[in-house]
Amino acid sequence: LKELGFQLAIDDFGTGYSSLTYVSKHPFNELKIDREFIMFLPQSNKDQTIVDATITMAKSLNLSVVAEGIEDLATLNMLKELGCDKAQGFYLAKPMALNSYLDWLKTYRFPLS
Repeated sequence: LKELGFQLAIDDFGTGYSSLTYVSKHPFNELKIDREFIMFLPQSNKDQTIVDATITMAKSLNLSVVAEGIEDLATLNMLKELGCDKAQGFYLAKPMALNSYLDWLKTYRFPLS
């Protein structure tokens, strides 16, 4: 798929079946940090360490990093400081239909870029 021009992402990194093996063996472009590590990020030193290490590892492998499950400004700001590339969560926008998304996309300024 990558040879055909598709961009590939590892979703829910750090949970379930995602592992470092996938990162090292497959041609991914992006790593999505699971919301379990994001939900209490400002309050949890352990989650901060895991997220920081994950972002550092991904960057050294030339992967873009997305944080899933952002629900407040403090978390968004912390991810920005840690060097996260993209953000996803209810703080930024609720789920919406495609046409609504396209309208939203025209006016929204992405906070991590």
